[in-house]
Amino acid sequence: MTSVSCFLIAAMLTSVASAQATATKHDAITPVPREGGWVKRHESMNARVAKGNVDLVFIGDSITQGWEGRGKKVWADFYGDRNAVNLGIGGDRTQHVMWRLDNGNLEGISPKLAVVMIGTNNSGRNKPEEIAEGVTAIIHQLREKTPETKILLLATFPRGATPADPKRQANETSNAIVAKLADNENIFYLDIGDKFLADDGSLSKEIMPDLLHLSEQGYTIWAESIEPSVSKLMGE
Repeated sequence: MTSVSCFLIAAMLTSVASAQATATKHDAITPVPREGGWVKRHESMNARVAKGNVDLVFIGDSITQGWEGRGKKVWADFYGDRNAVNLGIGGDRTQHVMWRLDNGNLEGISPKLAVVMIGTNNSGRNKPEEIAEGVTAIIHQLREKTPETKILLLATFPRGATPADPKRQANETSNAIVAKLADNENIFYLDIGDKFLADDGSLSKEIMPDLLHLSEQGYTIWAESIEPSVSKLMGE
């Protein structure tokens, strides 16, 4: 093989590698913080975690943070005696959760179980494949930082009035990808989306008043639907 041929092959491989790197670089996998009240909540969660005695964490966005709002009573009933910590912040996307996990949200703790549900806020900005990469990165972080922790990865909940909603469809596509992360040893995948829907796939405002965030009834459905998995994975 001539030196020219070797040079051309090397150049081609470099070009392919560069193209692949460009194709996989996107904001859903680039950890970043946010500003304003977000910082205060992040710091308050770090302060709670620093006290220890954490057996269960819920990681997510406003839907998870809502356990402290419309879901407060349901949280008390199901998780009040389980040393549970809410690590949800409204508006968060995968990249924000990644930053939080690297900056104190898991410092010094090794929960029995982490319940993860994130990605719906990426659905208007990222391709489903990118959302799935963001979720995958979070799961890898958890495995690295707290290897003894079991992970219950929930499919991103349905949103929008009907199955035709573009953001719901984006979530469904990303869900199908991240479902493959489950090894049923450390990572477990659960899709409870159909529990929120009518037979025709429509979403009721009684369950999600704005077709995204849960009512108290919605939080009851969430808690009851995952309870068998939570109890089992926590070794109860």
